[in-house]
Amino acid sequence: MTVIIILTALIATFVGSISGIGGGVLIKPVMDAIFDATSSQISFYSGTTVLTMTIVSLIRSRKEKLDPRGLWLAVGGAAGGYAGKMVFDSVLKSFGSVGLIQNIIMVILTGLVFVYTMKKDSIKTKNFRSPAVSLATGLFLGVASSFLGIGGGPINLMFLSYFFSMDTKTAALSSLWIIFFSQAVSFISSAVTRTIPEVDLVLLFSMMACAVIGATVGRMVSKKLTNKGVDKLFMGLLIVIIFISVYNCFRFA
Repeated sequence: MTVIIILTALIATFVGSISGIGGGVLIKPVMDAIFDATSSQISFYSGTTVLTMTIVSLIRSRKEKLDPRGLWLAVGGAAGGYAGKMVFDSVLKSFGSVGLIQNIIMVILTGLVFVYTMKKDSIKTKNFRSPAVSLATGLFLGVASSFLGIGGGPINLMFLSYFFSMDTKTAALSSLWIIFFSQAVSFISSAVTRTIPEVDLVLLFSMMACAVIGATVGRMVSKKLTNKGVDKLFMGLLIVIIFISVYNCFRFA
């Protein structure tokens, strides 16, 4: 089981660094399905691994040009990361577990993204330039990222494509910045409020090491792929995520 989780972290961060989906969108459902741990523990494993991945990815992408709206999106993501952590703690306190809620939301969002991606060539996108719209979008995406423990996921790319007319690779880089700020703030919030759950440090550091490797190789591959190549990789991952999340809904029900 541990080997499967570590391999999943490696594959997820490799794909996540290419497509900008964070990697947690695959790590979290897989851990929900096979790992005997609380929602808080799994979210922490996933979130920390994704944070490590984004740090490495952004260092390797430092020479790539960021869309000017990316800064405002990232600032909104930071605020959303804090808000999402508060929502997570509140739901956990009220219901005792958030696994079912998280996976239902995952199925809905991932399904919407799949349909959007299939039809995006025929969808007329917006091209908002207002910092206020960028901040609000980053805030929403940050909340989703932090609450779901997935680092951002495919929802980031759908929003960035539709509201800002970003191509796949431009959206991927902006998404990584949103993920970084939202996950960093969520992690700091957990540390300050002393709500970091007890975890297996060997497993955690193994997953973080995989994130370093996955992100390093992923950004190298990303430079060689076209937007269509990234789209195909993205679509294949969406199908896998939907099936795993549906399974988890029945498991937690």
